[in-house]
Amino acid sequence: MATKKEQPIILITNDDGITAPGIRNLIEAARPLGKVVVVAPDKAQSGMGHAITIGTSLRMDKVELFDDIEAWQTSGTPVDCVKLAVDKVLHRKPDLCISGINHGANHSINVIYSGTMSAAMEASIESIPSIGFSLLDYKYDADFTAARFYANKIIKTVLANKLDKHLLLNVNIPSVPKKDIKGIKICKQAYAKYKEEFDERIDPHGKKCYPGFCGPDTRHYYF
Repeated sequence: MATKKEQPIILITNDDGITAPGIRNLIEAARPLGKVVVVAPDKAQSGMGHAITIGTSLRMDKVELFDDIEAWQTSGTPVDCVKLAVDKVLHRKPDLCISGINHGANHSINVIYSGTMSAAMEASIESIPSIGFSLLDYKYDADFTAARFYANKIIKTVLANKLDKHLLLNVNIPSVPKKDIKGIKICKQAYAKYKEEFDERIDPHGKKCYPGFCGPDTRHYYF
């Protein structure tokens, strides 16, 4: 925990990769509020859930991507990033871990599959208050203006109120102009069951393959 003279340490990670627009916007939201340290995957790791790297070495390199912000990229999963940050990068546990801003929603069963949320969960397991942020827009050129504003507001509130060390927040921000967002609402996690469809095809080697598609099964979606 930060002392009176020490800035709070804010660990930032994600699952879209260290060069994704979402993490850059999350850094800008957190930068005024403490000492930001970034440890994130060197490539997209969406849908990795709580996977960790086993049987191969992890690589971690310091990178200069965010001006004066200390940043490291790793070959591992989002959960690996949190583990490496706590064990190898930081001199003490961070006061807060924030993950995102994810391209696309993380609600209902997505929370289990999401690398963004799994990184935040791992931090919570390590007794670090954590937040996963997601923008409800999958486009690479999505507008993060409102998401950045509300991320800053929520981070500031969490740091000021010293939330429980095992608390994990899942924040989904609509992809609309800031003026159209009426406020912040705490709600129950939805339950959703996905309808999965696999199209059987033959690959160039003559073997069956299954490009997958999954979308929400509205017959099994409730709060």
